[in-house]
Amino acid sequence: MAYDDSAYRGGDGVEAKGSTSRYEEAGSASPYDDKAEGTSRFEDSGYRADAEYRADTGYRDDYRTDSRYDDSGYQGTSSYRDETSYRDTAYQDTTGASYRDSASYRNTGYSGGGVAGDYTDPEPYGPVRSPLSSAELDEVFDDPAHGERGRDRMLVHILWELVLIAAVAGVGYLLHREFPTAIRRPEADTLLVFATGLGLLALGAGLTLRAAVPNLALGPVAVASALHFAENGDQGVVPVVLVAAGAAAALGLAVAILVLGAHVPGWAGSLAAALAVIVFIQQRSEPVALQGGYDPTQHALYLFAGFVTLALIGATFGAVKAIRRAVGRLRPISDPADRRGGMAAALSGSAIVVSMTFAAVAGVLLAASSNAPVAPTSGLEWTGLAFGAALVAGTSAFGRRGGITGTIAAVALLVLVIRYTDLKGWNISLAAFAGGAVALGLLVTRLVERFGRPRPVRAEEKSSWETEYARPTWTTTRRERSESWSSVLPAQPTGERTDIWDSSRWASSGR
Repeated sequence: MAYDDSAYRGGDGVEAKGSTSRYEEAGSASPYDDKAEGTSRFEDSGYRADAEYRADTGYRDDYRTDSRYDDSGYQGTSSYRDETSYRDTAYQDTTGASYRDSASYRNTGYSGGGVAGDYTDPEPYGPVRSPLSSAELDEVFDDPAHGERGRDRMLVHILWELVLIAAVAGVGYLLHREFPTAIRRPEADTLLVFATGLGLLALGAGLTLRAAVPNLALGPVAVASALHFAENGDQGVVPVVLVAAGAAAALGLAVAILVLGAHVPGWAGSLAAALAVIVFIQQRSEPVALQGGYDPTQHALYLFAGFVTLALIGATFGAVKAIRRAVGRLRPISDPADRRGGMAAALSGSAIVVSMTFAAVAGVLLAASSNAPVAPTSGLEWTGLAFGAALVAGTSAFGRRGGITGTIAAVALLVLVIRYTDLKGWNISLAAFAGGAVALGLLVTRLVERFGRPRPVRAEEKSSWETEYARPTWTTTRRERSESWSSVLPAQPTGERTDIWDSSRWASSGR
């Protein structure tokens, strides 16, 4: 279509040519219309006389007629690439999603944008913490005010209990070789009842030792209970045991209130109770003969089995770290005068009450197992035997720590040694055995405290915070993308081209 410049005709500085268009003159093909020919659109304007503009080849409209930029100039060449080929590639998408979803870029560590500015470090650099084990996580909740963090080591208890079992086997072998009838029935039943009574005393001592409130009144309470049974045994064993156990529990409750209410050492409060019980004992000037006919040897095996069961149950619960630390909260850590809370008071008070009850039952069994009259002694030798057996068993004198089968083995060892010396005719008092057992038990306490406490954290051990840094998961080697075009321009035609701005062309226009 011819360009209509009627809007510009008649204007100032514009020469009107009737209705003829500026591009309708012959011999001047319009660069904008392939069919019409005419002069340039600048010949009617003020730019027509501007020789500098016409001579400036930098503004020539070569981009319109130069074959280098004409699509036809490339269509015949071998390097020509149709525009649709580019649109079909994986690098172009109208939605901008094809290159983002390209599988070649998903595993390179780049974000979905696919550009360097959107790069995301998969693992930021910095110190990382090594994962904690379940034991370390459990130790986080240990209150350091209740002792060292961590679990007490039980290996020392196991090894020592093996030594005790070997000693029991050795003494039993000596007793069997020299006095074969001593470990046969009915003498064996008497040994079992004696072991049960001493075992209950040892359980009471061990329980109060673990709770860090040692009860020194165990021996006097056992003697007082034996005297009560001797005087009232004809009324029946069950009522007598209930009365004795009830009175012992009430005494234990009074001691617990004194010790825990005033927060004073357990041994001091129990010593006051022991002295009070000794006053009750001293009201008898002569031994008291047994009034009842109860013979506990008929149930010796069941009684001893009951003692073993109580010992194993208590030791099993005591091996649990949470219970172990809760029961031993009164163990001295920093200032022994500092209060340790209501839970510690409740558990320690319960330990005192239970130990008093065990002592009362033990006194009845010890009195009933012998036909001899019950002597009104102070009972301190029985206290010594109880604590000696508990300490030799591996219970720490400082509290909390103890073994599993140590009490059973220690009681068996003491009973066999005492029986062996009696059969040998050696006149050794119970106080001597008690003193020796306590001395040996204190050495065992040192052994337990040295090797039974939680393993300390050493400086050379690996810290939970690593000095290494996280390494990125991506690699720096990039996959080379195949280029689908060549950067080399095609060969230019060597033939002479017509320049639309040629001066001869303008001269022929007659203007």
